[in-house]
Formats: sequence, C-alpha cells, structure tokens
Amino acid sequence: MACKKCTGLTEEQKKILSALAERNEPSGCKDIAQLTGLSSQAVSCRLRSLKSKGYVDSPAKGKYVITDAGRAEVGA
Repeated sequence: MACKKCTGLTEEQKKILSALAERNEPSGCKDIAQLTGLSSQAVSCRLRSLKSKGYVDSPAKGKYVITDAGRAEVGA
C-alpha cells in the first residue's frame, strides 16, 4: 500500500505523534507500533509523511522524535 499525501493529519498520524510526545527518547517503528496498535509497516509509512511535514525528526537511522511543530499539532 502506498503512502497517501494529505493536507491534514490522519488519526493514525495523530496517534503516532501522541506516542512520540509521551516518550523522552528517540523511538523506532516497532516501539511506536506497540504504543499505537498499528503495524510497523503502517508506522514507517506515516513517519515518512510526518517527517516531510516537519512534525518528526530522525536524529539516528531508524529512530524518531517529535518536533515542536509536531507537539503543537497534537497539543502536547
């Protein structure tokens, strides 16, 4: 399944941002998948979109953190 580009955030993207906002360390797809109940593949796809929108950053390969813009988007 290909990633869809959209202007607003999907519920899945909001779940991912909320999960990242709760963690105090960079997280991998599997960690985020466990927190959100999504598949690792779905998380990976949504993270690419969130990163391109500036809501998440990747300080190390395969690890993600929420940005200030991402926090603002989910009110965290």
